[in-house]
Amino acid sequence: MAASRKDQNSEVGCDIHVAALQDSCSLKGWRKATVVWKLLVLVVIGGFGLYACMVGVEDRRFSYETVEETTVVKDWRREDNSCSRHGSEGFRRHYPLPHSYERNECTCTPVHYFVILSMQRSGSGWFETLLNNHPNISSHGEVFSVGERRDNFSSIATNMDKVFNLDWLNSASKNECTAAVGFKWMLNQGPMEYNGEVLDYFQKMGVSVILLLRRNVLKRLISIMANTYDQRARILNGTHKSHVHSVEEVRKKKRLFSPIPAESHISSACHIVEVTCSHTDFSTLRRLLHVTQALKLAEYKPVIDVKHLPERLQRVEQIASDAQRFFNKTRLRPVYYEDLVTDPKQLTEIQEFLRVPPQNLESQQVKIHTRPMREQIQNWDEVLARLNGTKYELLMHDDDYA
Repeated sequence: MAASRKDQNSEVGCDIHVAALQDSCSLKGWRKATVVWKLLVLVVIGGFGLYACMVGVEDRRFSYETVEETTVVKDWRREDNSCSRHGSEGFRRHYPLPHSYERNECTCTPVHYFVILSMQRSGSGWFETLLNNHPNISSHGEVFSVGERRDNFSSIATNMDKVFNLDWLNSASKNECTAAVGFKWMLNQGPMEYNGEVLDYFQKMGVSVILLLRRNVLKRLISIMANTYDQRARILNGTHKSHVHSVEEVRKKKRLFSPIPAESHISSACHIVEVTCSHTDFSTLRRLLHVTQALKLAEYKPVIDVKHLPERLQRVEQIASDAQRFFNKTRLRPVYYEDLVTDPKQLTEIQEFLRVPPQNLESQQVKIHTRPMREQIQNWDEVLARLNGTKYELLMHDDDYA
C-alpha cells in the first residue's frame, strides 16, 4: 500500500512537471509571437514614415503655402463693400481699407492697381519719378530688390498685398486721394521665374501692367557698365549715384537736392545753371554742385567685350519678348523709353491707362550719357567692326538725345 501511494505521488509529480513544461512552452510561444508582432508593427510604421517622406513632401509644402496665402489674403486685403461700384472704367475697382491709417474722405475713391515691369538702366527710375509727380499716383519703387521678399511666391504675394492695400508707406505715399497704386518690378527679381503664379495674381486682382523697355539695348549696356563702375569706384566724393537732378529743374527752382562739400566749385556750378552767385548765396546754394555730377559720371568710357556682343544684346531682346508673351493676357501697356523722351503724348496716354486725370508731370532727374555713341565707348572701332553687318549696326548711329 505504501508502494501504491508512492506510485500515485510519482504520477502526480509527473503531471505537475508536465503541466509546468506545457505552461513554460506556452509562455515562450506567446512571448515569441509578441516579439514578431512588435517587429511587424515597427516595419509597418517605418514603411509608412518612409512613404510620407518620399511621396508626401510636395503635398505638405503645397498645403502649407495654401494656408499661408489664405492667411495673407485675410490679413491684408480689406475692402470697403459699402462704396458704389457702378460704372465701367475697363479695370477692376478696389476700395482698400489700410491697417496703418484711415482713408476717411478717400474711402470711396476707387484705386487702380498697376506694376511697372522693366529692366535695370531702362529709364524706369526717371519714369517712376514722373508718375509720382502726379498727386493721385503712388509708385513705391523696387519692392523686390530685397532678396528675402521674393524667396518664394507666397512671400511675393504677401508684399504685393501690402502695396495694393495701401499699407506700404514710404515717400511715394500721398496726402491726396490715391487713385493708382503700384511699384516697379525688375524682370530679374521674380516675375519671370514665377510668371504663371504672377499672371494668376494679376488677373485675379485686376493689376494693369506697364512694360517699360528700351529699344537701344547697346545704350543700355553702356549705362549698366558705367553704373557698375561707379558702384565700385564711387567717384563722387566716395558715394555712388545712379541718377542726378536736372539743370532745368535747378534753373527753375534755384535749388538742388544734396549737400555740396566744396564751396570752391560753386561759382562754376552757378555759371552752368545761369544764376548769380555771391557769398550770401552759399547758405542757400550749398546743393548747387549736383548739376555738375552728371558730367562727372559721364566721363567714364567702358571697354566693351566684343566677342559675344551680338549674342548678349540678343539675349536682352529675348527677355523683353518673353516678358511680353508671359503677361499678354493681362491689361498690358508696352512703352519704350525712347518714345517717352521724344513724345510727350506718351505720358498722357500712360496717365489715361492708369485712369487718373492727365497732368503735366515733371522729374528732377537728367540723362547722364548725352554725348554721341563714339564718345562713350573706349574701344569704339572694335565695337563698330563687330556689329557691322548685324541687325545691331543701326544702334551705333543712334545719337538722338532729344
